[in-house]
Amino acid sequence: MPNDASLQQQTLAIGGMTCAACVSRVERRLSRLEGVKRAAVNLSTEEAVVEYEPGQVKMRDLRRAVEEAGYQVVEGGREQRQARRQDELRVQRRSLVAAALLALPLFFLEMGEMLGLPLPEVLMVEHHPLQVGWAQLILVLPVMGISWRIYAEGLRSLVRGGPNMFSLIAIGTLAALGFSLWGLWEVGTGRAHTFASYFPAVSTILVFMLLGRYLEARSKRRAGAAIQALMDLQPKMATLVEAGVERQIPAAQIEAGDLLRVRPGERVPADGEVVEGFSAVDESLLSGESLPVAKGPGDRVVGGSINKEGSLLFRARRVGRDTVLAQILRLVEEAQQGKAPIARLADVIAGYFVPGVMLLALVAGGAWLWAGTGIEFALEIFVSVLIIACPCSLGLATPAAILVGTGRGAQLGLLFKSPEALEAAHHLDTIVLDKTGTITEGRPVLTDIIPLGAVGEEEVLRWAAAVEQGSEHPLATAVVEVTKGRGLTLGQVAEFVAVPGRGASARVEGQVVVVGNPGFLAEAGAEVDAAALARAAALAEQGKTPVWVGVEGRVVGLLAFADVPRPASAAAIAQLKASGLQVVMLSGDHRQTAAAIARQVGIEEVHAEVQPAEKAEVVRNLQRRGGRVGMVGDGINDAPALAQAEVGIAIAAGADVAMEAADVVLMHNRLEDVALAIRLSQRVMRTIRQNLFWAFLYNTAGLPIAAGVLHLFGGPLLDPMLASMAMAFSSVSVVGNALRLRRFV
Repeated sequence: MPNDASLQQQTLAIGGMTCAACVSRVERRLSRLEGVKRAAVNLSTEEAVVEYEPGQVKMRDLRRAVEEAGYQVVEGGREQRQARRQDELRVQRRSLVAAALLALPLFFLEMGEMLGLPLPEVLMVEHHPLQVGWAQLILVLPVMGISWRIYAEGLRSLVRGGPNMFSLIAIGTLAALGFSLWGLWEVGTGRAHTFASYFPAVSTILVFMLLGRYLEARSKRRAGAAIQALMDLQPKMATLVEAGVERQIPAAQIEAGDLLRVRPGERVPADGEVVEGFSAVDESLLSGESLPVAKGPGDRVVGGSINKEGSLLFRARRVGRDTVLAQILRLVEEAQQGKAPIARLADVIAGYFVPGVMLLALVAGGAWLWAGTGIEFALEIFVSVLIIACPCSLGLATPAAILVGTGRGAQLGLLFKSPEALEAAHHLDTIVLDKTGTITEGRPVLTDIIPLGAVGEEEVLRWAAAVEQGSEHPLATAVVEVTKGRGLTLGQVAEFVAVPGRGASARVEGQVVVVGNPGFLAEAGAEVDAAALARAAALAEQGKTPVWVGVEGRVVGLLAFADVPRPASAAAIAQLKASGLQVVMLSGDHRQTAAAIARQVGIEEVHAEVQPAEKAEVVRNLQRRGGRVGMVGDGINDAPALAQAEVGIAIAAGADVAMEAADVVLMHNRLEDVALAIRLSQRVMRTIRQNLFWAFLYNTAGLPIAAGVLHLFGGPLLDPMLASMAMAFSSVSVVGNALRLRRFV
């Protein structure tokens, strides 16, 4: 997301990138444009996110910079690009099969004896070099033709001064081909009796390269499955109702205010409000709850949810990019497009790695040639160094893990807005929880009904509810809800009067009933005695709000209300503490109430009576103490604190401002998901470190072996074909390790 409101953000789909060196090159070209403030390129999603000054940079400038770097901007939306990638995957599979069928005879000719399959003399290049050499050449040229993209992209990048993975392969295989052609020419002209043929090695290297690219593309497609799953929740068609007539229209054409029909089994095509009908709707994509939610006139429905039973007619309120599902999709896309700080290490290294490898290959090959080993040996060293060092795995190490991790988070209802947030979450050591709506339900609940005198509990409740049914106060709503739940009937009400801050009164079935504080009851002639006041004080110590009920000048009962903790809050907080996190509660309520809630859920450090503007200062103080703070809240007054914290975590049911200020959004409104989000962050970062370790290991440990260091001490050489196998395996293993995050729970 842009940090400066004046900046414009553009996402470009980039074609032709193959490794971390490509990423580094595109980023440098885009960043050099005057007016571009930031450019982040992601190899896994094959996209670049550019932030720039609108008046200084145009889209054609960005496109030209990408093309000058040796790549191209791919047109179309995500769906079109996904379809193109699927088509490309099929082409890659066909190319791989064709190349493998052509390379198999060559591989057999080269490795048959080593595999225990003795060759007839007629197939041995030592005995029939000209005939066997021509046969090998006829088989290897089609394999090279099938792999033409490797040569086109590799040589083009080399000419433009930004060599990449394909450049290493192209140089190595062309050098081997040229050496073999020279040997074949020598035999054909009678100057030599035999020659060293690298034709089989060239074909095998290219086949393994094609195999690695195919497996990598397939793995990346699987890594992006979460985005595709979210996209699949959006129905393609909708039933529009106009003047009583129903007709099918594309969902993209829905406008706010349209009347839409959703039948059983269909997905809701937009966010809206039910006008007619009753049904049960599966909203598990938002709530995480598997049980369908009853819907009727006036209820809200969310696009992407599934209508289970009856037919619903609803009016669209939010459509297209404004729907909840579209916002979720956008958040996940933005997180996957960005770049975690740890990824920059790989990018910096990759920018120097490929040129360094080319220099090392020349030096190693030249050194062995100078040592008198002969050109054949030196060429083998040169080719092996180029091929083993392909930095593809290095470029995929971080983005593959972020892609899978953020996608899995979205499936679990954890929306990370950026890779920076994903990385920062695993460093947290302090979690600050807003009380109201985060730890508690966020609304008052009737907790105690205490009769005073000869009347019963239900009678006190009926009198209070009869008066309060005419009030919109939250405490009145809580009383009426309990009455409805018990199935109590309320008496006839007249002369209702509400006095803000004091209470309400009415005539109920001919009797004057007063509900409110002691002073309000005293004005109506109902005095509260000392014993009753003591009981009210005891309730207040528990964090409850006492309300009195009087009938015809006498006190008949006491009601107590509290914003009670969510059922899972105590367990969620215990889970956070078990993870080694310090948990702090923040509340604007008075200290007695806040302390009572804190005791119930197991929190020791409480900051109470904190004004909205002071919440961010509390977070700052915790940071000054050395804490890396995550703030969890749901209200508008939490927004400054969410922005101040290292990681702001918003409850999705809260205010839009809070979600905008936060770095992570918990879509299922569960406090226990805070611990889940932190664990996911830790798992993703562990996976990234594992990937970087293996990528560096492949590319550093393999280089001295390929350069012949072991051979100096009597050890083996690294055959170019084995080098190509190791290179392909490194990329696949890195993506495969990232894919394990799909099983995170």
